Parts: sequence; structure tokens; C-alpha cells
Amino acid sequence: MAHDIRIVTEAELRSALTLDLSIVDVVEQAFAKLAEGGVVMPPILSMELAEANGEVDVKTAYIPGFDGFAIKVSPGFFDNPKLGLPSLNGLMILFSAKTGLVEAVFLDNGYLTDLRTAAAGAVAARHLAPERVEVAGVIGTGVQARLQMQAAHLVRPFERVLVHGRNPDHAKACAADLRESLGVAAEVTSGEDLVARSQLVVTTTPAKEPVLMADWLHPGLHITAMGSDQSGKNEIEPAALVAADLYVCDRVSQCEVSGELEAARAAGQMAGTPPELGSIIAGGPGRMSQDQVTICDLTGTGAQDTAIASHVIKVLGDAGTVIQT
Repeated sequence: MAHDIRIVTEAELRSALTLDLSIVDVVEQAFAKLAEGGVVMPPILSMELAEANGEVDVKTAYIPGFDGFAIKVSPGFFDNPKLGLPSLNGLMILFSAKTGLVEAVFLDNGYLTDLRTAAAGAVAARHLAPERVEVAGVIGTGVQARLQMQAAHLVRPFERVLVHGRNPDHAKACAADLRESLGVAAEVTSGEDLVARSQLVVTTTPAKEPVLMADWLHPGLHITAMGSDQSGKNEIEPAALVAADLYVCDRVSQCEVSGELEAARAAGQMAGTPPELGSIIAGGPGRMSQDQVTICDLTGTGAQDTAIASHVIKVLGDAGTVIQT
């Protein structure tokens, strides 16, 4: 019996899908499902290729009630820009949760990962940031820095964005892009000044040494750390996790081996089990006052990949090429 598989390119996906609240909502649903239990989500398959300055992650999850599940392969080869190539690429495969047959292959080159990662940042801001955010800041200047601020603006429409990065020219370009895309005031500043003036901060770097220090924390601050997704990466000083009123993981088992929790545990801190974002979405205790300091550690979950892949197949229309096998 013939079986149809839809092949969709990055260009077709970009035409059909953009960062909006519908994506934020579907990723939020995935986190809620994680809290309910029943989700099958194996540990991330992660491979570092030091000789090529590269890494490869494979993520997947089955979510009860979803028609399909995704397997995502995400290579990052960080010397590629010197060759005129993008540093990130990859694809997602959507399988039927009933038959296991391949339903679609999304040749997205990381676009869907970018969207779902940004959406996760918006989910964290929606549930943990102060109700009113006038100034948001981003440490990092890449694609995800821009998308994280765009996503945050959907749920906390701030009036000013601050940008900090190691390369001043990249920081200026990022600020200019955000000024244009969001219609907000934007400026480049130091990391310490950025945190001091912001109510919402997102860190989006591949740093292996902290870029945000504990003594920078102040009442009414929320931090989303999303750059640490491999063992050895560390953006937030471990003492900051202890000093915060609330530290939240997307998945504790991932954060303790590849997120900020790994560095904190290595420093002999944060011995307990922190709450997960899904439990807060499901009604667990989150931010208890506007003056609290909260930190959310996002390492990226297979549940997010299944969520966005399942969303994509519903909104594609006739996009893509159908082949029979």
C-alpha cells in the first residue's frame, strides 16, 4: 500500500510559519503535558565534535494526545561562517503516533528549532516575569537573541530593549534590528548596566564562563537562560541561582547535565530538586510577588520539537512536495 510523505523546505516553512502567539501557546501546552506525566522523552543524544568545533543534538518526545511525534537532528558547526556557510542546520521528521509511519520531513535548517526555542522563552516570561516589563535586555547578538526579544515582546510588550555582546558591531546590528522589528527604543550597553535597568533579561550565548553575575540581581528581575544546552556551558554565576527567590528548569534531568544547574552542582550549590516550568503552568507556585527574582533555565526539550512539528503540519496547507513510498 502506498504511503504519502510530505517534504517541506526551509523556504516553504518560512512562508507558512512565523513567530506568533499560536506557537507560544502550543509550546506552552507541551510544557504542561510534561508536568501531567505520560510524556515519553528520552535523554538528549548529544555528540561533541571538538576537531570540527561542532556539536550534534538529537531530541524527541511522545506526548499523549498528539497525533504525531518528532525526531529532531540539530547540528551546530561553529566555524562554518568562515566558509560562508550557516553554523546551524538540521531537520525534523514527523512520525504518526499510531502507526510509526513517517508523515513529513521538515528540511528547516534549524528554523523550527529557532521558533520553538523563542516560544519557550515567551512561555517562561509569561509565567515568571513581572506583570509589567518596561525594559528588556538580551545578552548575546545572534539569531536567537533577536527571536527571544521578539517572543518576549508578545507576552510582555516592553518599551526599550538593551543589548550586550562581546562584539560591539554585532551588538549594534542586533539593537538596530530590534528597534526596527519591534518599534521600541534600543541601545547597546554593558552586561551589568543591562541587568540593572531591565525587568526581563535573556541570555543567549554559548559561554562557558558566566556572563551574568550574582551581585547584579535586583528586586523585580526575571532571567531566562537559554544558551547552556551542552555540558560545560555556563552563562549564569552559580551563586545567582542560590540568591534568586525561584529557580525553575524546563527539565531537571537535562539542566543538571547540560544547563545552569550543572555548574551550580559542580560548585557545591543547589543540592535540592528545583521545580519545572510545566508544573508552574499547571498551577504550581511561581512568582509570588512583583519584587521577587526569578530564573528559568531552558535547555530545550524534545516535547517542544514534537509540539511545533505537530503545529506545522496543521498550518502548512498545500505547502511542500508529497512523495509516495
